[in-house]
Amino acid sequence: MKFELGPGQPPDRLDKVLTRLLPGTSRSTIQRWIDEDRVRLSGKPCRAKDSVGPGAVIEVEPGPPPASDATPDAGVQFGVLYDDEELIVVDKPAGLVVHPARGHASGTLVNGLLARPGFERAAADPLDPAGSLRPGVVHRIDKDTSGVLVVAKTERSREHLKAQLAAHSVERLYLALTVGVPAAGAIRTHYGRHPRSRLRFTSLVDDGKHAVTHVLVRETLAGGRAAYVECRLETGRTHQIRVHLSEQRKTPLLADTLYGRVPRDPDIGAVAAELGRQALHAAVLGFVHPTSGQELRFESPLPADFERALATLRAL
Repeated sequence: MKFELGPGQPPDRLDKVLTRLLPGTSRSTIQRWIDEDRVRLSGKPCRAKDSVGPGAVIEVEPGPPPASDATPDAGVQFGVLYDDEELIVVDKPAGLVVHPARGHASGTLVNGLLARPGFERAAADPLDPAGSLRPGVVHRIDKDTSGVLVVAKTERSREHLKAQLAAHSVERLYLALTVGVPAAGAIRTHYGRHPRSRLRFTSLVDDGKHAVTHVLVRETLAGGRAAYVECRLETGRTHQIRVHLSEQRKTPLLADTLYGRVPRDPDIGAVAAELGRQALHAAVLGFVHPTSGQELRFESPLPADFERALATLRAL
C-alpha cells in the first residue's frame, strides 16, 4: 500500500498518521510493522516517532500477526448450546473476554475452547490472517455483554459463516436496558473509529463503514426514565448498538461507562451501579449450518443480573 499525504495533512507522528489512514488497524500493530521494516518513508527506513506532513510518501507492507501463545484452560466457564464437528454455539457470561488481546493474555473464551476436543491452536492461514490469535471466532461480543456466540471448528465452516455475516443473513437479536426511551425504527449511519479516543467508535462521521441497527421498544420502564429494548443487527460493527443508542437516540445503555454517563436520576443510577456492566445481552442467533444446510436458531435466557435490573426498573 502506498500513501501520499496531501497539503491539508498537519505534521504528526508516523504511527498516528498510519492509524488514521488504516482504520481497523491498531497503533501497536503499525508500530510492530515499522519495527519489522515493513514501512518505508520516502523509500527509506523509518521510526514510529518520525514526523510526517504534506508531500510525505509512505509505503506499507502489512505483516502477519504474531503467533498465538494461547494455552488451553479448562477452568474457563461458559455454557454450550450446540456442539458438532463443524462448530460450537456458546452462551458467554458477562465479564468473559472472547479472545486473547493486550491486557487479557489468558482466561478468555478461546483459552477455554482450546481445552475442548476439536479445537487446537491455529497455524498461519492466508484466508484468515488473524486466525492464530482467535481460532474459529467469526464474530465477537464485548467482554461485559452476555449471550450467544458461534465459533467455527473447521476452515470451511469459518469461511461459510463469515460469508453469511457479510451477506447480513445471520439473525442477531440483542436485548438492552436504556436510560430514557429510544425512538423505534432503523438507525442507518456511517461508522468509524472515534477521532480522539482509541477505545471508542462513532456514527458521527461523514464517511466510513455502513452500520444499521433496528430498534424496537418492548417496554417503557420507570415512568419513561428507562426502557427494555430489542435491537436487531443488520451489520455488526464493533460497539454498534452501544454507539447507535447513545449518539443517534440519546438513550445510552444502562451502566455503559464508555458511551454513557452516570444517570442524574438517583433511582436509575442505583440500578446501574448494582448492575455494574452495560445492560446488553445477545439473546438470539440464527444461521444456516455450513455443511448440512439446516437453519439453526439459538436463544440465551436473560442472565440473573439483567433480570434483577429489569425487575427493579419495573417496580419504580
